[in-house]
Amino acid sequence: MSKSFFGVIGLGVMGKSLSLNIAEKGFNISVFNRTGFGEDKVVSDFINENNSFKNLSGFTDLEKFVTSLETPRKILIMIKAGNAIDSVIEQLIPLLSEGDIIIDGGNSHYLDTAKRNTLLASKKLHYVGCGISGGEEGARKGPSMMPGGHFDSYKYIAPILESISAKDKNNKPCCAYIGPEGSGHFVKMIHNGIEYAEMQLLAEVYAMLKDSRNNYEIAEILSHWNTTDLSSYLLEITIDILQKKDGEGFILDKILDKAGNKGTGSWSSKTAFDLGAVNSMMSSSVFARYISSFKDERIALSRAFNKKTISKEIAHVMALENAYRFARIINHHQGFQLIKLASIEYHWNLNLSEIARIWTNGCIIRSDFMEKSVDVFKQHDTYFDDKQIFELLKLSEESIKESIALSLTNRVAFDTFWSAYNYWISMTTENLPANLIQAQRDYFGAHTYQIKNDSLSQYYHTNWFDI
Repeated sequence: MSKSFFGVIGLGVMGKSLSLNIAEKGFNISVFNRTGFGEDKVVSDFINENNSFKNLSGFTDLEKFVTSLETPRKILIMIKAGNAIDSVIEQLIPLLSEGDIIIDGGNSHYLDTAKRNTLLASKKLHYVGCGISGGEEGARKGPSMMPGGHFDSYKYIAPILESISAKDKNNKPCCAYIGPEGSGHFVKMIHNGIEYAEMQLLAEVYAMLKDSRNNYEIAEILSHWNTTDLSSYLLEITIDILQKKDGEGFILDKILDKAGNKGTGSWSSKTAFDLGAVNSMMSSSVFARYISSFKDERIALSRAFNKKTISKEIAHVMALENAYRFARIINHHQGFQLIKLASIEYHWNLNLSEIARIWTNGCIIRSDFMEKSVDVFKQHDTYFDDKQIFELLKLSEESIKESIALSLTNRVAFDTFWSAYNYWISMTTENLPANLIQAQRDYFGAHTYQIKNDSLSQYYHTNWFDI
């Protein structure tokens, strides 16, 4: 039997879907999954269910799996991020040969990826941290892929990754070499941070509308938005979710309001702190999920609050639409600024336009605005440098103020919109009260301060205790 061109370790939802995508593109592929832990039949069931693919081979013995691959071996690991990745790498190392390539397709932390890259390089093995977005459907039909590591490693795997990825409007693969070290996983992390905020914005729009409109009416409003520049995959699926019914009513109305998270959103916020970047919208969306998890406490406090039902004002849809447009721009701006600062800090030389391009299809945050972003970043470093976008933000300010005011009147949690507005106000204000902060820091800690219009940019200290 001829050797396989590619191998996949881990037959979870994403691993299975990617394996079928690879097989469908005509590549000979070997798949491996551990046994035990209730997974004894995972491989045999997968092979039997997909026996029409004659180029698909399954293994439960890791050594036989590795031997089945042509050299240089190209192995994609699709298991849960963390210690499990290190465990698999440890098992693989003695079975591999110089020049073989390990690809981590999970949501690993970018600093872990950088460490693994260094470790495997010392053993003359290649390591690629590859962010993959698109969920189960994207993995099967074409995801957005963000590989990072040494460029020579990418050259070996580019034919297969670019073949299975989604295609942009010009039929180019939504897969491109991102940069060195852990940059691929970093970019995927920020993708997920943007995704968190996009989802929370739609949740807050829903919260604003649901007291005065039924699900079908909300879906109709959002369907109109989806015919405009606001068109996006997340808006699309939200419309579908709002209208989905079973025999007894809307499924959405039965779902418990406790949101889960897998860490990439909080990683984005922690990284922003480390780099001195601002991602207040991502952070707000993460905290909103955390707050939702305190369901029992929220029930008890809402009953203790015992405020009589207020007559809620009906949201002005056009103002809300403009507010949503405003907030989405700020969210994308903060996300790409974080990528830009990381690129400078780590000397990655990342291409923002190319990152936007591979996010135009296959991934969760694909949208009409992302299409526009490809050209924006060819000409500018930030969205704020684009005159058209900056003018749109200026014109939308009254709408977001109106929507925020209504959220206060109606007692609707609206923090992600607030975060967008507060960031805009601060960034467009020449003089912030940080001068008082500096005076306070100098008073109690002699941290010094700078003086306005000082051409030498020197630091000064005042003895605040002098009379």
